[in-house]
Amino acid sequence: MIKIAIPTDNGVLSSHFGHCPQFAIVDINENSVSAINELTSPPHQPGLLPKWLAEHGVTHVIAAGIGQKAISLFNQQNIEVSVGAEIKGPQELAEDFINKTLTTGSNACDH
Repeated sequence: MIKIAIPTDNGVLSSHFGHCPQFAIVDINENSVSAINELTSPPHQPGLLPKWLAEHGVTHVIAAGIGQKAISLFNQQNIEVSVGAEIKGPQELAEDFINKTLTTGSNACDH
């Protein structure tokens, strides 16, 4: 099973990963979305989210912007990070991921 963490704000991808109010955790089984659960983000603390999301079984992250240090910490947890995603809802982003049409680009985080 694939579990994708998508930082959200008002139901769509948050542009600032580390300060998002929630994460949509999307379960993918047999190339389809089987569940989407919302988790309230813990208080911001540098380096906390990679371990916290790994404890929730996350295998992938889709982000608009994320710091390079965070990407490295996710990789240490064996979590694959896709950066520069378009601002869309979790269901649509997950379907793009499944269909290999997820558009990624430049990292929206500049620090």
